[in-house]
Amino acid sequence: MTALNKLNYGNIGLMGISCLIAFYLPFDLFLFVYAVLGPAHYLTEISWLHQRKYFTKGKRDFILLGILAVLIFVSTYGLRQLKAFQTHDLWASLSNSLVFIAFFSALVLVTIKDGFARFAGIVMVCIGALLARNFYVIFSIFLPTLVHVYVFTGLFVLYGAMKSKSKSGYLSFAVFLLIPVLFVVVDTSQSVVSTYAHKTYSYFQTVNLKLYDMFRSPDAKLHDLGKIIFESPLGLKIMRFIAFAYTYHYLNWFSKTTVISWHKISKLRMGIIIILWVASVGLYAWDYKIGFDWLFLLSVLHVFLEFPLNHTSFIGIWKEGWSLITGKPVPAMARNN
Repeated sequence: MTALNKLNYGNIGLMGISCLIAFYLPFDLFLFVYAVLGPAHYLTEISWLHQRKYFTKGKRDFILLGILAVLIFVSTYGLRQLKAFQTHDLWASLSNSLVFIAFFSALVLVTIKDGFARFAGIVMVCIGALLARNFYVIFSIFLPTLVHVYVFTGLFVLYGAMKSKSKSGYLSFAVFLLIPVLFVVVDTSQSVVSTYAHKTYSYFQTVNLKLYDMFRSPDAKLHDLGKIIFESPLGLKIMRFIAFAYTYHYLNWFSKTTVISWHKISKLRMGIIIILWVASVGLYAWDYKIGFDWLFLLSVLHVFLEFPLNHTSFIGIWKEGWSLITGKPVPAMARNN
């Protein structure tokens, strides 16, 4: 068996393990991997992206994305506390605009090299952010969370399978798509929710409630948030999916260590990463809210800095798909991008 097949079948096994635990311990699984694997993933991926020049065409492109991440942090822990931003929902509009600008500016940074064209493109993105200010749920809630950990992870798996033309790669992608279906069709209420999870998960409940509101029956009402999230059949299905998506997202990153070689860094950088990881996990163990607040910036930063890689994968899938369907390479202009 080739190394690639071993990796793909190993990832299928990781999906199965993540799925099984998510069925019975969805809340505690999520809280554990978010606190332990999450910081390790953020720190090592940012280091790896830096080594790869963030997959953009300019040396300092990452600065723009970093500034936008800092602005998200400032708006959340500063402006959101101001009465004006709470009353007029200005914080939601600002947050939506910042994520929108980061996502589509990354596309400009990946596809355009000319300085003036880049400036014009980013100006157009900023104008688009004003027009899209009502899409708060899409950009501020789902894009940095479930879209990042599930959709983008799935596209990475698909792109890898298409590039390598690997049957085991396509199989892993099929399993990745099948597991959320299992959460829907397998009707079980045997999930265990600890007292700790009841107390702590409130920091993450926004995603659950938005998904519940999207898929609930018309006569269902949002009245008891605790029962909706922790006890309702739909609430449990949603949580299992969230727990699986985050767990496999982290495990998939670490499973590819020997392939992408994120660990081949200086001893000094590795030491700094380990110290920050230990400190982060320690904060979570001491007080989950403090740990969550401490790493909010790092989490958003890694999401924003990964946007160029996401767009690079989208372009790669399009090119591979074009060649597969037409039997010809993509046009010269597309190849040069």
